[in-house]
Amino acid sequence: MSARVVLIHSAVADSRMWERQERKLRRLGLDVVAPDLPGFGSEPVPKKAFSFVDRIASLLPAMLVGNSFGGRIALETALAHPESVPRLVLADAALGDHDWSDDMTSYFAREEELLDHRDLDGATELTLSLFAAPRVHDVLRPMQRRAYELQQEAEDPPVHWPERKPLSSLRPPTLVVVGEDDRPDFHAIAKRIAHEAPDARLEIVKGARHLPSLETPDEFERLAFPFLGVDG
Repeated sequence: MSARVVLIHSAVADSRMWERQERKLRRLGLDVVAPDLPGFGSEPVPKKAFSFVDRIASLLPAMLVGNSFGGRIALETALAHPESVPRLVLADAALGDHDWSDDMTSYFAREEELLDHRDLDGATELTLSLFAAPRVHDVLRPMQRRAYELQQEAEDPPVHWPERKPLSSLRPPTLVVVGEDDRPDFHAIAKRIAHEAPDARLEIVKGARHLPSLETPDEFERLAFPFLGVDG
């Protein structure tokens, strides 16, 4: 059976952000799964309490590649199921216990304000302007707007996360990448993971902001594919 890799998308996108990497990894012989998370793409928000980590854990064993919020999910899945995640790639990952800067809390407040007024287009443009290089806005716009539509319709059920474990207990070899032009918070998170995890390597992706697999795919694949054990 071929090795499996699960690609976990950002909250700025959905599974379509991985179309290029999914296609290439399949050609290279891997079993690739790129799911839509609940509240994104084809997946509505569940009506009852749920767990992003449990959704991904159901796809293990697998190497995990996660971007942004998907990076947080990948990391927490690897911490909760270390025996089932042989390798981990975290791109511009979030962290559940990160102390967000004023820069980011101002964004969160403005996003919430726009969504409270049902200005989905305004919220979409705000998010794209903060996180994505302009050259990928047209690709991301329908994904982000679709997510807002799904999430606006939902009852906002509780989300369960595993009991937090220290980064020092992270077992799989981990590649941490962060876009050269991403927000300072994500550079701080990347440095923290690389410093605290026992087997982690940090790489800066030149020319990328928050979504290097879309913004600079050649450079992202040059780093990630050999780490996953394939030659792209």
